[in-house]
Amino acid sequence: MKKFAPKQWIKFIVAAVLLILFAGWVGNFWILLLLPVFFDIYLSKRVNYGFWKKWENKAARKVMEWVDAILFALVAVYFINTFFFQNYKIPSSSLEKTLLVGDFLFVSKVSYGARVPNTPLSFPLAQHTLPILDCKSYIEWPQWEYKRLSGFGTVKRYDIVVFNFPAGDTVALKVQNPDIYSSYYTEGDRQLQSMGQPFVKDSMNHNAYANKCIAIGRELVKANQGTYGEIVYRPVDRRENYVKRCVGLPGDVLQIVNNQLFINRKKITNPEHLQFNYFVKTDGASLSEEYLRSLGISKDDIQLYEAGDWQRQLGIQPDANGQFTQLYHFPLTQEALGKLKQNKSVVKVLIEPDLMGGPVYPLNGFKVWSRDNYGPLWIPKKGKTLKLSLYNLPIYERCIRDYEHNKLEVKDGKIMINGKIADRYTFKMDYYWMMGDNRHMSADSRYWGFVPEDHVVGKPILIWLSLDKDRGLFDGGIRFKRLFNVVHN
Repeated sequence: MKKFAPKQWIKFIVAAVLLILFAGWVGNFWILLLLPVFFDIYLSKRVNYGFWKKWENKAARKVMEWVDAILFALVAVYFINTFFFQNYKIPSSSLEKTLLVGDFLFVSKVSYGARVPNTPLSFPLAQHTLPILDCKSYIEWPQWEYKRLSGFGTVKRYDIVVFNFPAGDTVALKVQNPDIYSSYYTEGDRQLQSMGQPFVKDSMNHNAYANKCIAIGRELVKANQGTYGEIVYRPVDRRENYVKRCVGLPGDVLQIVNNQLFINRKKITNPEHLQFNYFVKTDGASLSEEYLRSLGISKDDIQLYEAGDWQRQLGIQPDANGQFTQLYHFPLTQEALGKLKQNKSVVKVLIEPDLMGGPVYPLNGFKVWSRDNYGPLWIPKKGKTLKLSLYNLPIYERCIRDYEHNKLEVKDGKIMINGKIADRYTFKMDYYWMMGDNRHMSADSRYWGFVPEDHVVGKPILIWLSLDKDRGLFDGGIRFKRLFNVVHN
């Protein structure tokens, strides 16, 4: 023992203390079996880990140098990516103008506590598919149960949260947006419409009709692999990453009335950059790209309608010649809306009607809710018991069956959970309600329901890069003012 230098002892002690702390943090003391390995690396050195450094073949040594560096980098990235930080790119406009398409974020996993991975054997930086090879980036066995490590806090109202997409458990590889459950409903609805069996807007009829749509649509999607591709199942931590704002917490009662959000019957403060879609009619003058850009509207957000039937549905009359000039459609914040109304060429501004929102969650619910008028509904809380009925079961059946892994069925009008008649259910997890600030352009909880706690990935804390897709790299393509900005919640 005396022959070991003080530096060797210091390195070993530091490494051993870090390993012990890490084992305590993750609650897995099998990790401590690495202590003898650390002892050998830093002190005894009985195993020659760098045996290849003495090879005479320079080319072979060079290859091994690269292999050694790559393996070290992959292990380090895997460790950091799993337990501390993850990079994330904003792919859609659902949170504009808070977060913009092209923002690159550092997502902190220690803010809410990192999850022990469900699929520990995976390739770093690939969520579910390896590029080029186009195969799974993870091995399905072993799969570990959900466990969250200690973090700095819990999800709060208004937090911007990165989470695994709950409806992404089953995926049609060729059509991943919309989610497969929406595809079931759409395909079934189209089939029934073609058979002359249209939807009747009545709560009881809607439930029967929606269940019929989903059943028919499921078979149509499975049979149409040319359009939808292979259908695969993904574990929780391998589902697509989404980012939204948490507006509803476990135990809250949430309701939306004419686009205004209420929590526990109280009107809540809207996000600073809240947006809605509007139809804008001018006196025939065109709105320039530069002008629209000054209102914060990107090219992809601008749609033009010239058909008269659209405009008649919105109550817009033709001009003196009986003609309809083009109609603009784009999202606006309240500040941008005020500026637009001051434009003398603008003659009419209409908020996008609710009917354009499409079917909402639950697709097979008795209640006929909509995108802009939704609820009230109770958000499940861990340990709380809900009285079940056929009326509210469609809202909570995914939570009970898919997220909390119970066998759920309805027989002869009775709800059966794990083979027993049940009129109540006690939830095992907390759930959250996530929405985008760009309300009419956001596929959020209104369309696919609750986010279980085991789907929460982390909290965006920093924008480290921001690229404007509408501009060239050297023509304002880098948004320098957004670089290294803290993400405010």
